[in-house]
Amino acid sequence: MTLLNRLPAAHRWPLFAGLASLAILMGAYVFQYGFGYPPCPLCYEQRHVHMVAIVLGLGAGALMFWRPALAKFGALVCLALAAVFAWSAGLAGWHAGIEYGFWEGPQGCAVAAGGAVSQADLDAILGGGARVVRCDEVPWSLFGISMAGYNALLSAALAVLSALAALRRPQ
Repeated sequence: MTLLNRLPAAHRWPLFAGLASLAILMGAYVFQYGFGYPPCPLCYEQRHVHMVAIVLGLGAGALMFWRPALAKFGALVCLALAAVFAWSAGLAGWHAGIEYGFWEGPQGCAVAAGGAVSQADLDAILGGGARVVRCDEVPWSLFGISMAGYNALLSAALAVLSALAALRRPQ
């Protein structure tokens, strides 16, 4: 049995994809609130992409469940989900590359190679405000892969599976 035959049909995949994205987002919240790893600005952007996937996947999946006539749009929804997950994989991969020093991050997110610190960082440090969370540091990793790296891998897998689900014919 091939992978394509094991995937849910296109009109059911959005529910699974939305739940997978919800699980990824919940994992981020567990790391933040349960283990004390505050997110950086790029982490928040990655969360927003997963929120789009959750709304699209669960919303479209629920509509197709309650209105079976809409199932004919399942392949289009799966392609839209594939695009959202590809966006998520790209953003998370870019963030992981910043963390590992492959390229520089955005100006307001990471300290540049020259060691320049933004005014907002200084205000937070001197004013006793919130801890400055930099995008170019790996706060946690497992097997040498950061949270952004795992997000990139999971999102890429979901993008591929969503595209494959779009090809799956209803039975």
